[in-house]
Amino acid sequence: MKMMNREINNIQKKIDRREFLTRTSLGIGALALGSLLGNNSLAAANLPPMLNSGGGGLPGLPHFAPKAKRIVYLFMSGGPSQMDLFDYKPVMKQLHGQDLPESVRGEQRLTGMSAQQSSLPVTASLFKFKQYGESRAWVSELMPHTAKMVDDLCFIKSLYTEQINHDPAITFFQTGHQLAGRPSIGSWLNYGLGSDNENLPSFIVLVSKNASGQPLYARLWGNGFLPSHHQGVQFRSGKDPVLFLNNPEGYDGQDRRDMLDHLKKLNKFQADTYNDPEVDHRLKQFEMAYRMQTSVPEVTDLSDEPDAIFDLYGPDSRNPGTYAANCLLARKLLEKDVKFVQLYHQGWDHHLFLPGGIRRKCKETDQPTAALLQDLKQRGLLDDTLVIWGGEFGRTAYSQGKLTKDNYGRDHHPRCFTMWMAGAGVKPGFSYGETDDFSYNIARDPVHIHDFHATLMHIMGIDHEQLTFKHQGRRYRLTDVHGHVVRDILA
Repeated sequence: MKMMNREINNIQKKIDRREFLTRTSLGIGALALGSLLGNNSLAAANLPPMLNSGGGGLPGLPHFAPKAKRIVYLFMSGGPSQMDLFDYKPVMKQLHGQDLPESVRGEQRLTGMSAQQSSLPVTASLFKFKQYGESRAWVSELMPHTAKMVDDLCFIKSLYTEQINHDPAITFFQTGHQLAGRPSIGSWLNYGLGSDNENLPSFIVLVSKNASGQPLYARLWGNGFLPSHHQGVQFRSGKDPVLFLNNPEGYDGQDRRDMLDHLKKLNKFQADTYNDPEVDHRLKQFEMAYRMQTSVPEVTDLSDEPDAIFDLYGPDSRNPGTYAANCLLARKLLEKDVKFVQLYHQGWDHHLFLPGGIRRKCKETDQPTAALLQDLKQRGLLDDTLVIWGGEFGRTAYSQGKLTKDNYGRDHHPRCFTMWMAGAGVKPGFSYGETDDFSYNIARDPVHIHDFHATLMHIMGIDHEQLTFKHQGRRYRLTDVHGHVVRDILA
């Protein structure tokens, strides 16, 4: 107690005349602004966090009735090959091995790897395609489990981006900008809508263990310039799902509670003294960590799942940290009303030896992905959960490197690629957009990444143009100054 009083006295001594005037003028200004705004909830939603009252989300949000309460985003890092999975192109078989027509390529940018090739041979998929379901969607033999779910899927085959290399492309997909420093999708949703479960983070990230491929950085689920408690929390496999969450040896729960109570008094005094909102955000993180000491071990324990569920997700689901186990864990998190769950699975970057590489990736992900959809559906959760599957860009119609009878590779292709969504807010058994005969150019209904983000926000009840945050004199949003809701895919 003496130490705490000494800390408070030190803080008091640091208040000079300038600091006093700054603090009091901000308080008077906030009161005046509040009286002018009255009950205008939209204006209140655009105020800095320190001027907002209330708990979880911002006042006035959602802007309209949401279609979905939560999202699970299955991100296939590396760029899955659309014409080997979902974008069937039989014409390519007729031209297999011939140079890609210049009229198809046009002036489009190539990577440094493709630019060195003397020819760009058209490369038809080695895999067989069939139509499935009432929707008659074409799906590769590589995805037999997903094929059974096509009448629940909404395919978007005309996505495009400007980013041709992995790091800026993944950053763009996750934050709306190719350069690091912007808030991620989950952080924006957390900031705007808050949490429906006070004992777990609103934004949780699961990365498949032992997966190789393009590196993944914590900034992909970071808060950027938003308050720090909106960042994603990564759950790891093993003894400690969240690092530094458990008490040290010999330190019990009451010790932790007493420490936090004293820390709360110090932080509150510091916040009142300096009017620094980050102090309050830090305190919220401490309190969340305390509650997570009980909630995290419970939700990450899969031992009570019946054998039938493990059989549904596949044998890997018994191995914590695998993609299959993470899909099962994602379902448990969604049951607890975690608003945004993001799974990352690396290894889809098949420049060479694509047939073998993509077989392995599909074997790892196909059954668990379909199982997640089935599991959510049988529990009634798919009705208010949006499921998203896809990578950062597609692959080229031509082979990178030597083309042989049973082997080829494909380079990066940002000009068109395929994703799918399922569940709340989107039309089931539906396909939107179309590419040319080479899956190289968009023939109909282009969808930019900003459009994808705008649509995702709309499904969650957010007008993407209205959810903003003022940073360094400018109001930012996830979609920057772009984006249109793709209304044709909405249920």
